[in-house]
Amino acid sequence: MSSNKGPGFFSAIGSKARDVLTKDYNADHKLTISSSSNTGVDLSSTLLKSRGLSSGNVAALFKYKDNTDVHVKVDTESSVLTTFTISDVLPSAKAIASIRVPDYNSGKLEVQYLHDHVAFTTAFGFNRSPTIDFSATIGTPGIAFGAETSFSTAIGKLTKYNAGVCLKMPTSNASVILADKGDSMKVMYLHQLEKLNGGAVVGEISRRFSTNENTLTVGCSYVVDTQTVVKAKLNNHGNLGAVLQHELTDKSFLTISGAFETKALENSPKFGFSLLLKP
Repeated sequence: MSSNKGPGFFSAIGSKARDVLTKDYNADHKLTISSSSNTGVDLSSTLLKSRGLSSGNVAALFKYKDNTDVHVKVDTESSVLTTFTISDVLPSAKAIASIRVPDYNSGKLEVQYLHDHVAFTTAFGFNRSPTIDFSATIGTPGIAFGAETSFSTAIGKLTKYNAGVCLKMPTSNASVILADKGDSMKVMYLHQLEKLNGGAVVGEISRRFSTNENTLTVGCSYVVDTQTVVKAKLNNHGNLGAVLQHELTDKSFLTISGAFETKALENSPKFGFSLLLKP
């Protein structure tokens, strides 16, 4: 299932612009060490400190044949999450099943289908009153229309419904997403610039109709060299953020982020870092 095939999933609408404005901006401290073997087993260990609380997990990814992955993660809360992914379970379809022990009601099955002019996902839990999630998009790799919804069988009502449209061009893309049951709308535009060495500038306008609140956010990413990327963003509320990501060695990354409220000078800046080591 190639990501360049067809219109893409609903979650991909506006994803490139969101990555510039949201990805890796956090105040957490995270260390991940991972390794791979020739037998098809990937191992990783993560330590995380977030809001003064520390946690960690150990994960293993087992590859079986060419179309089956088994991912097992054990965390410091004594829970075990197991995920089975089977590609091409049917032509152009993928199945993902997961369960967290000891919470057996957390079991979930998701099916993804991606074809030339249509893509959809459906997921439901393995409990007595599951929530059923469904999303679908139609179109081409250049233009796509989509919607997603969640239906709670416990109350017999839709708990979520969103819609969106995306237009992709060789050096830019634009998207509009109507979310929160029609209460909010986001308009995003991304343009890639040669002056940024393959980086991009992004603008986002977000409006919440119930409160008449508008938020304008601008951001950019700059490719310093083949190993280093810098990102920054600023909104009309005075929230400034920046990210520096450097590839130390092949597939090993150091990410440093910072956030600052320019309209509240008494608040101290918040800094976070993420270190991914892959020997």
